[in-house]
Amino acid sequence: MILEDKINQSETRIFKAVFPNTTNHYDTLFGGKAMQWMDEVAFITATRFSRQHMVTISSDKIDFTKPIPAGTIIELCGRVVRVGNTSLKVSVEIFIEQMYEVGREKAISGTFTFVAIDKDKKPVKIIV
Repeated sequence: MILEDKINQSETRIFKAVFPNTTNHYDTLFGGKAMQWMDEVAFITATRFSRQHMVTISSDKIDFTKPIPAGTIIELCGRVVRVGNTSLKVSVEIFIEQMYEVGREKAISGTFTFVAIDKDKKPVKIIV
């Protein structure tokens, strides 16, 4: 299989509604909750790409460019952007959609690095 095909097939999109139990005192999504969801989407993307045991080893700069208000829909999009010997990077973006309006805008973006591991939790080669 061609690498680009494998990347396209592993792209992951998850939608969530932003409810009050996930927001702060400003009625916007907690940054920590956004990062948790981003790591989850990145993990699913990395696992779908490699079909191996993957662990997060780092997150790069995460840009919070727009607050995400309660009562909106968000889409988290994960895509593999680099494949190394034992690690890979996944870019995750979060888009905001108003529930009763057309259109969306990017609110958050970041990159997560994963390593493939064996049963002894030692790094192993990513099978491409």
